[in-house]
Amino acid sequence: MARYLMIESRDTFDSRDAARYHAMAAGLAREGNEVTLFLVQNGVLNARPNTQAGSLTDAVKAGVTVLADAFSLKERGIDADRLVAGVKASPLDTVIDQLAEGRKALFH
Repeated sequence: MARYLMIESRDTFDSRDAARYHAMAAGLAREGNEVTLFLVQNGVLNARPNTQAGSLTDAVKAGVTVLADAFSLKERGIDADRLVAGVKASPLDTVIDQLAEGRKALFH
C-alpha cells in the first residue's frame, strides 16, 4: 500500500482535468492506497454544495480523505462549516506534515 498526497489547485468550472484528477485519487484509493486530496486555491470552489462536486463525492466514497485549505476557503468567502459532505477544512500545515511522512506527492 502506497501513501499519496494529491494537491488540487484547479476547479472543475475552469478545468475539466480537475474531475479526472479527483477520479484518479478515487482509483488509487480503491486499489488499497491511502490517499489525501488537498484542495487549495481555486480547487476549494469544488467543495461548495450545489456545485459540480460529484467527483469529490465519488472520491470520498472511495475512501479518499478530502481536505480543503482553510486559508483558500476564507480568501474566497466560503464558510468551512458548509462544505460538501466528507470534505473538511484543514490548515496548509497538513501538506507539510504529510510530505514529511514521505508520502508520494502529486500537484495539479
